[in-house]
Amino acid sequence: MNNLLSHIKGDRLIWAIVALLAIFSFLPVYSASSNLAYTGGSGSTFSFFVKHFMHLFLGFAIMYGIHRVPYRYFRGLSLVMLPIVLILLVLTMFQGTTIDGANASRWIQIPIVGMSFQTSTLAAVVLMVYVARYLSKIQDRDISFKETILPLWLPVFLVLILILPANFSTAAIMFTMVMVLTFIGGYPIRYLAVIVGTGMVVLILFVLTAKAFPEVMPNRIDTWMSRIENFSNGEDTEADYQIEKAKIAIATGELAGLGPGKSVQKNFLPQSSSDFIFAIIVEEYGLIGGMVILTVYCWMLFRIVIIAQKSDTVFGKLVVLGVGLPIVFQAFINMAVAVELFPVTGQTLPLISSGGTSIWMTCLAIGIILSVSAKREELKEQEDALDNPLEILSEAI
Repeated sequence: MNNLLSHIKGDRLIWAIVALLAIFSFLPVYSASSNLAYTGGSGSTFSFFVKHFMHLFLGFAIMYGIHRVPYRYFRGLSLVMLPIVLILLVLTMFQGTTIDGANASRWIQIPIVGMSFQTSTLAAVVLMVYVARYLSKIQDRDISFKETILPLWLPVFLVLILILPANFSTAAIMFTMVMVLTFIGGYPIRYLAVIVGTGMVVLILFVLTAKAFPEVMPNRIDTWMSRIENFSNGEDTEADYQIEKAKIAIATGELAGLGPGKSVQKNFLPQSSSDFIFAIIVEEYGLIGGMVILTVYCWMLFRIVIIAQKSDTVFGKLVVLGVGLPIVFQAFINMAVAVELFPVTGQTLPLISSGGTSIWMTCLAIGIILSVSAKREELKEQEDALDNPLEILSEAI
């Protein structure tokens, strides 16, 4: 065991938080997947349990491998990966996949293994690393808006435009996170105002174009608008069915919950093991369980900020915030949707919801954070060794 732990570097509390969320996830996923098991015809939830275990196992393998890579290499890797991501997004978009007549080209099939991969999640991590790289490069420099258009904003808008038609919520979250990171990175606020205005104009033009030519993106714009209108008007429509069942689950849970595996609404709530798993958690573990989950994510946010603050380089600070903040932000959005503080977005609860790509890319992002914290630990050990020359002499003897 000690030999195994010696190979694990980085912030121990981040490791503990990730492990805690992953271990806990088996209970609600196993419970909520009963609906999928019976509607799918298999009648057994064990296969979903094994599938979730394999996703987490591969995710932890990715996290372990990435955290052993010195984080400075991610600067160059983001340049290499960005064109690859753009190609994957184009391939995904032109698949023309539809669900219930709506554009849903979010996944791409991996040949041979027969697995699907959601390219937008990889694009989100790569884009945030790329933006962190550029911001660290122009740090302490007087820049004009014109000179940042091609190297910074062109890649950002290309990625967002390729994701937007099939996944508005992911594109909106990515745009928000880029804005936050650029603000933290010291990018001039007056230039950010121009980018926000440009983004709004592009979105309006996109909606108008999609309305004029609905055959290009069948029903997707109508789906977004109906969700927003139903949320703002509080109307009871078929689209509100998920929210209604989620609120019933939360209300049923009360303070202490019904107990593990005793959820009733999991049999009626669509996406109960992924998008609405927080509602199942509250139903089974009560308000106490929901508050514990919220506290754990807040704890993760605190550790991310601490690691960023202690990083030895500007790139290290920015990349930790760039890949770390979206994880916590996504978790807050998922929980807000379940309690109807936010329109339905389709965002999962990181490290808890079932799903392969979301788990893997979350672990990839956490691996980068751990790599930055591991470098800080290495430097601290070197500083301590220099402060204690007798220790160096004894080791040499």
